[in-house]
Amino acid sequence: MTPIGRIVQINISPGGVPKLPVPAAEVITAGLEGDRQRHLKFHGGPDRALCLWSLEVIESLQREGHPIAPGSVGENLTLAGLDWASLVPGSQLLLGDQVQVEITDYAAPCRTIMKGFSDRRFSRISQKHHPGSSRLYARVLRGGMVRPGDRAVVQVAAG
Repeated sequence: MTPIGRIVQINISPGGVPKLPVPAAEVITAGLEGDRQRHLKFHGGPDRALCLWSLEVIESLQREGHPIAPGSVGENLTLAGLDWASLVPGSQLLLGDQVQVEITDYAAPCRTIMKGFSDRRFSRISQKHHPGSSRLYARVLRGGMVRPGDRAVVQVAAG
C-alpha cells in the first residue's frame, strides 16, 4: 500500500527563520515562489530547493517541552501522515496533483534554529544523533501549485 499523507502548512520567508504560513505557493525548480534563504552556502540550490519536515516530529518535540512549531526551524512544507523515518535520499513524493520531488539529503541543524529548543540543543533534530527526526532537503522534479490539505504520496522509496 502506498503511504499517503498531507501538506499541513506551507512556509516562506524573506530569509532566515521563522518561515511563516501562506495559503498556497507555486513550487518552481528553485523552491517555493517568494521564499528566500539567508545563507546560500548551506541552503537553497537545486538539490536543496525545498526543506520538508514532519508534523508528528514537531508534536513529539513539543511533548518533550520544546517551544517549536511548524515553520519555526525553516521548513518550507510541513507534512503529516507519513512514516518520516522511512524517507531517505532517493525517496520521491507527489505533492498535490502535480508537484514531484526527490529527497536529496538530511538538513543539518544550525544555531540559527536554537530558539526552537528549550535547552538550545538544536542537534535534537540531527539525523546523525536522532535518526528519523531530521528535516529533509528535496529537489523539484516537477513544479506546480500546492496548498494545505493537498495529499503527499510516497512514490518511490530508495532501497
